[in-house]
Formats: sequence, structure tokens, C-alpha cells
Amino acid sequence: MLRGKQTWWFDKRPVIIGSGAVVGPDEGEGPLAEDFDLIHPELDLQQKSWEKAERMLMEQAADIAVKQSRIEKQDLQFFVGGDLLNQIISNSFTARELGVPYLGVFGACSTSMESLALASMIVNSGGAQRVLAGTCSHNCTAEKQFRYPTEYGSQKPPTAQYTVTGAGAVVLAAEGDGPVVTCATVGKIVDLGIADPFNMGAAMAPAAVDTIQTHFNDTGRVPGDYDLIVTGDLARVGHQIAKDLLQRNEVPMDDTVFNDCGLMIYDLEKQGVQAGGSGCGCSAVVTYGHLLKRIQNGELNRVLVVATGALLSPLSFQQGETIPCIAHAVAIEKGE
Repeated sequence: MLRGKQTWWFDKRPVIIGSGAVVGPDEGEGPLAEDFDLIHPELDLQQKSWEKAERMLMEQAADIAVKQSRIEKQDLQFFVGGDLLNQIISNSFTARELGVPYLGVFGACSTSMESLALASMIVNSGGAQRVLAGTCSHNCTAEKQFRYPTEYGSQKPPTAQYTVTGAGAVVLAAEGDGPVVTCATVGKIVDLGIADPFNMGAAMAPAAVDTIQTHFNDTGRVPGDYDLIVTGDLARVGHQIAKDLLQRNEVPMDDTVFNDCGLMIYDLEKQGVQAGGSGCGCSAVVTYGHLLKRIQNGELNRVLVVATGALLSPLSFQQGETIPCIAHAVAIEKGE
């Protein structure tokens, strides 16, 4: 099961039997729009608060994933999920509606692959037959909690990223038809002393590089073994730093193979999203919407998703702490 130092090898190959990706208006105007299951034309989703809107995104993504799985909610045995809000309330309240055993997790923007890795471990070990994994974020809830009141309208530097409004969920099963999860490399904390919350791509890039290199060392694989390797949301600044670090460490990445979810979800030249996308929902909707469809269509056979997370809080920033970062990698392949 454990291969190398940090990688779980899933010999029973848990199957993704259903997925759901729900996004907001900005994501619906981006280049991946046709791969999302539901696009909301307004940010508030006709809810009374941004937090309730984010919760609705998560509930809808979960509903779509369950329906695609052709099972009922009561057939789920566990739900593994998390988000960016204090006490991960979006997922906790979603779990309240689902009424199934719940494991709440937090890895900031890396939560999408953290939850998928843990759900895969549960299924692979025989701990359950059907597990839901998911996460979400909302641009306005993140701005409200981590930076300034939404109405303040403060300017941001070009290195800043734009939190994705979206939610992604998958149902993993012990058997069925669909893409399979074959292994997961659990990352460790990397902190190189960056304290600027408006430059999270630079802060997270070393963690992504550390996990990618560990994955290759643990599995014996090389970049050419994957059709696509995507980081979670390093965006324009962090993605280039990661490429430079990998090149320096003699792990060169071809541009046709190496990409980033924060670059893929928006048109950076036409949309005002600074350096690109971020947030728990970023890698979730890109993976569970766009990438899974490409795998199912036969365009991709093996993908490595390396979701990155900046584990800061408003309090730690105010106290002058640097930003501890992490990255978790999950390999998804075309099923037999």
C-alpha cells in the first residue's frame, strides 16, 4: 500500500463513478465553460449571504455527482470534504443535509486532492464501497474572510490570484465504470519564508515541486509517463517558479505536459483575474469537470493532479507569520 516514503498505491483502483462541477459567472465565461455541469449567472445564487451561496454550490455539486453515479444519497457511506471558511462550514452544512458519516478536512486549496486521496484510501482498504469527496470556494467569501470586506473594493497587485466560485464532487466506488484513482502522494509542509498573502503562487510553488519530485522518486515514474501534470492553483507567477525549480533539479517539464488549474480556468488576457485562479474550488472544478471529461473521451489516459495549499489564516498573517504550504498529488487514469 505504501510505496516509497509518502505515496499510497491503490491496488484495487477505486473508480470515479460520478462527478459534479458547479461554477459561478466568471468561470462560466472562461475557456472551460462547456465542461461544467452547472453555471450560475450570478454570484449570490439568489441567497441571502455569500456563505449560503457557497454552501449551495457544494450541495449542488454533490447532488449532480450522486445522480451521475446512479445511486441514491442513502447509498453513500462516507463524505470527505472541506473548504476555506472557518470551521469548514460549507462542507459541514452540506454534510448535515446529506445525513451520511462525515470526515471534514482542511488543506486550503489542496483540499480537493486531500479529500480525493483519503476517500480513495477508504475505498481501497475496504472501509466503504461508496464515498463522496468534494470541496468548494466562493470569491466573495474568501475576500471577506481573508482580506477586506467585499464592498471595500481594494486594489490588488498583479501577483494576487482570483478565488474561484465553484464546487466539485466525485463519488468513488469499489467497482463500476469510469476513471480510476491509482495512487496518491501526500505532501509535507514547505515554508521558504514568504509572508505576502498576495503572492501565494510563489509561496506554494516549492511545495508543489517537493511533492512532484517525491511522487517520481516513490513510484519510479517520470514526467513522460503522464499525458498531463497539473498543479492546483499556482497561477502565472507560481507556475513559472515551479517550472524553473524543476528544471534546476533536473526534472524538466514540457509545456504540453505541465499546466496549472489556475491558468486553465480563466482567460487571463480578457478576464480581470490578476495572476489567475485560486481557491478550493479551482482544482476541484477543473479536475472533476474538464479533466475527467477528457479522460472519459479518450483524450487523456493518465493525469497527475497536484493540488497546492497555502495554510495561512487572517490571524497568522496579522501576527507576522510566514505561509506554510503543502501539495497533495493524485494520479487518475482511464478505466479498463
